[in-house]
Amino acid sequence: MTNTNDRYYQPNDIKDALQTIQKLFNTYTNAPLTPELMAYHQKLVNQLQTNLLPLAQQQTDQLRIDQINQMVAVMQDWLKLRLNGQAFNGKMQHFKFVSNNQPTFKRRVHKIRGGQNHRASRH
Repeated sequence: MTNTNDRYYQPNDIKDALQTIQKLFNTYTNAPLTPELMAYHQKLVNQLQTNLLPLAQQQTDQLRIDQINQMVAVMQDWLKLRLNGQAFNGKMQHFKFVSNNQPTFKRRVHKIRGGQNHRASRH
């Protein structure tokens, strides 16, 4: 018989836990809003506020405290948008909101014969 603790993911540190929550959050951002999803979402937000935030404060890690607060704000905004029937156009990346509407720039590396500057851009 296996131990029930083996089934659950045990993060190594705060950053690992934040990355896991971010990955989980990004998987359901565009899913239909159901009571089960809202309960799961609240569970993740509570995890951030009750477990990780006090741990970061105990370690006096200001960067992690700011990241946790940013994540909580993004996750609460997501819930408000979805409850109002609006779409959440974006995802969480590096513990911050990143919009899908940002322009992307195409870069093409072109080698021009010459000396050291072999990656000069050609206009």
